Amino acid sequence: MNLSEPVVYLSLLVFLPAVAALVLALLPRLTDDAFKFISLAVTIVVFILSLGFFREGAGVDFEVGVAEMQNMFNTDWIPTFGIQYFMALDGISFPLVVLTTFLSVLAMGASWPIKKHVRGYCILFLLLETGMLGVFMSLDFFLFYVFWEVMLLPMYFLIGVWGGPRREYAAIKFFLYTLVGSVLMLIAILMLYFNSDLTRLDAQQLVDAGIVHVTEGASPEEARNVWLEGDSLLAERYQEALGGDDPSQRRPLHTFNILALQQMGQHTDLFDAEVLGGRSIQWWAFVLLFIGFAIKVPSVPLHTWLPDAHVEAPTPISMILAGVLLKMGGYGIIRICYPICPQAGYELAYVVCTIGVVSMVYGAFAALAQTDFKRMVAYSSVSHMGYVVLGLGVWSAMADTGYNAEYWKMGVNGAMYQMIGHGISSAGMFFMVGVVYDRVHHRNLNEFGGLFAKMPLYSALAVGLFFAGLGLPGLCGFIGEVFVVLSVWKYSYLLAIISASVVVLTAGYILWAIQRVYLGAEYKGPHEEALVPITWRELAIATPLMFLAIVFGVYPNCVLQYMQPSVDRQVDHLAAWTQRYDERETATKPLSEEDGQVAAVKRP
Repeated sequence: MNLSEPVVYLSLLVFLPAVAALVLALLPRLTDDAFKFISLAVTIVVFILSLGFFREGAGVDFEVGVAEMQNMFNTDWIPTFGIQYFMALDGISFPLVVLTTFLSVLAMGASWPIKKHVRGYCILFLLLETGMLGVFMSLDFFLFYVFWEVMLLPMYFLIGVWGGPRREYAAIKFFLYTLVGSVLMLIAILMLYFNSDLTRLDAQQLVDAGIVHVTEGASPEEARNVWLEGDSLLAERYQEALGGDDPSQRRPLHTFNILALQQMGQHTDLFDAEVLGGRSIQWWAFVLLFIGFAIKVPSVPLHTWLPDAHVEAPTPISMILAGVLLKMGGYGIIRICYPICPQAGYELAYVVCTIGVVSMVYGAFAALAQTDFKRMVAYSSVSHMGYVVLGLGVWSAMADTGYNAEYWKMGVNGAMYQMIGHGISSAGMFFMVGVVYDRVHHRNLNEFGGLFAKMPLYSALAVGLFFAGLGLPGLCGFIGEVFVVLSVWKYSYLLAIISASVVVLTAGYILWAIQRVYLGAEYKGPHEEALVPITWRELAIATPLMFLAIVFGVYPNCVLQYMQPSVDRQVDHLAAWTQRYDERETATKPLSEEDGQVAAVKRP
């Protein structure tokens, strides 16, 4: 085994922080700075490992223009229930993995003001990084859920122990909201698992699910036969489920494989049975999963945990919370909800889009009303993540458009780009708020003013990052927002006009905050003597964020070239499913009296 094997490379990338956390727990007592430096070194190594995917021609790399999963591996983990250690990367997950490792380095660098229980803080921080990376790379639903829960506990303690005055309240609220989402997600997972059946998939679908691997020159059927003749435990269980020569002994073979569940949702009727209120299994699974992911996004009205968690969390944890954890909700919707439950996504498309628009408007108005600097930035995240939900929900590939998926592709690509751009700008905004809070120990917008004169370099970087959050052309926030708004125009004029108008509200609260904090004649709050210029450590964190905000705004293809093929492929599959679904519904729909008369006239 060596680093050129995906199972080794991806496992090292995910679990290195957890192993380092265990080592930190076993080390003898060291200085606080020593623990911080070790943790920072680990996050840097993990970031370098994620950059290793950019090496062309290496054993483990990420090829531009490839839509399928790359660096895939799956090995039996709990074979009795078909649970596998199954990971891979594609254009949807890869940019989020790199964003996670990058922000983890900066957030660890921002952790130097932490003075209490530093060893425990570093251990929890590294465990949190493992959980986040595992969520983005897991393709087994059970494994995905394990990493989702692993991420929950460290964040609870990082807020509850190292947070502000109301940290216990904020941590419990975060935990309860996320736990409710996790329970709903678990119910949906079990619904899908116990209604799944691998034996219903043909050879090509087994290949697409990553279960059967095709060698060069072989057909999917030949690859399936080779797989069945091999020593895989899953292949043995598959043959047993087929019943051999006795069809009466056939039984379903359940699976947690996310890619296989996608094939079942789009190509079989396994999830179409009605279970409650005349709704299908996949309809209820979609609703439960969407609620769980919408809590994490967060979308209105499930957003109320976010402002409290952000305000009370220490600065580096706010950076991770806004930059990475919110993106898990959007990732879950695009990876799981729509591909596995397309019928429900199709029927509820307008509901999803409306939730996105309401979140955008509500978050912007709430940000305008704040006098707490950090709470204002927190509500801006609610507004900006509304673009993500809206872009994912724009199911414009319908009969009226000839099942043209181009605008839907624009919306989903815009939503993905918005997640990356918001990860940069929001982490930067929270860090800039933390810099000034560490000096004057308050966040009252009405007591600031004149910081440009006292901290010119800091103020210039802060204004640049806030403009990136505003969506100024040439910065990272613009691309995703404009793609989403353009995509909605072909879906709903009303939603497009409202979503475009939110830009005015965003400019209002961003510009008003800049006016109150950085401009003005003088500083009006306490500890004015502490407003000293930005330090080299702070500069080393803010500068890369500002640099990427500019690069992503000026040259968006540096990200789009990696994500677009995978996004377009998924949307094309769902557009094709939509056409098949509409044709099937039309064929099975009973003729009305008027239709019957027309048919009678036309009958020879």
